[in-house]
Amino acid sequence: MTNTSMKIFRHFDNLPDDVKGSVIVLGNFDGFHKGHQTVMGRAGKLARHMGVNLSVLVLEPHPRSYFNPGKEDFRLTSFRTKAHLLEKFGVDTLFVLPFDKKLSKMLAQDFVTDILLDKLGVLHVFVGYDYRFGAGRGGSAGMLAQMGSMEQFGVTIVEKIMDGDHVYSSSNIRGSLRAGGVRLCADHLGHWWHVEGHVLRGDQRGRTINFPTANLSMEGYIKPRLGVYAVRVMVDSGPAKGIWNGVANVGTRPTFDKDDLVLEAHIFDFDFDIYEQSIRVEFVDFIRPEQKFDGLESLKAQIEKDSLVAHKILSDPANQQSSIPGPNLEDYLSS
Repeated sequence: MTNTSMKIFRHFDNLPDDVKGSVIVLGNFDGFHKGHQTVMGRAGKLARHMGVNLSVLVLEPHPRSYFNPGKEDFRLTSFRTKAHLLEKFGVDTLFVLPFDKKLSKMLAQDFVTDILLDKLGVLHVFVGYDYRFGAGRGGSAGMLAQMGSMEQFGVTIVEKIMDGDHVYSSSNIRGSLRAGGVRLCADHLGHWWHVEGHVLRGDQRGRTINFPTANLSMEGYIKPRLGVYAVRVMVDSGPAKGIWNGVANVGTRPTFDKDDLVLEAHIFDFDFDIYEQSIRVEFVDFIRPEQKFDGLESLKAQIEKDSLVAHKILSDPANQQSSIPGPNLEDYLSS
């Protein structure tokens, strides 16, 4: 099958026949890094060979969020961003299984028989070597393989994906992001780390110093190192459609005694109204930590300096968007 637009299902009763009987990949895929992409690529290659859909099953909310409500966001990607990455990769179907009290108590064996077999009719399952599932994380990749032998569906367990001595993992990437290492994150993710959402109406103070900003909420995303970054802003529709360079601050705006976390992106050479529009902000490199200034003039002077640094970073050939074009299933089909 060929992906044109990924289908998303949040309810598994009465699924259309054409989305059942797929090659399915199980996991959380936070960040959709190079390790995840390798698992997905191998699954996609088998799916194309078998002439069936490539599917993904994720849990929402993330079990860690379910068991720790009110904790600070830890995810590299919001669900929306994850779905966009999977669709761009070439996934045909995304199954979103609501993680609730009932599911948290479901035994691993029941998950296989009730969800994977009865509702989805899977033909082959791909998981990472450390995949756990079922109540109390009682199910393992090995157990899944045993049940596959008994119930006659295929199981492939993908071992650690390494880059030299480095193991691709969401935890390692989170650590880099908290340190401001967004360029290193991009190398390990295989795509630029980004935040997407609708442009919020802020206090519009930036306009008073000729540095208007497009503001996004950071809800649903891990908090990176607070400070200023060189960024690219993607506007997908309307008169401003295109890719724009800019400089952004992620922080609580201590100069104005604020305490909510906001992403404020100043877009270079930009004169469009994009309030309420959906945009994507790609983080290219860290410039400096967040600061508190004694007034608007000193803030303006610093933004001018930051903008010069951002221009230099964004002009570097190694930092062009095309230098990390993002994952694509076709790259695995030809290997």
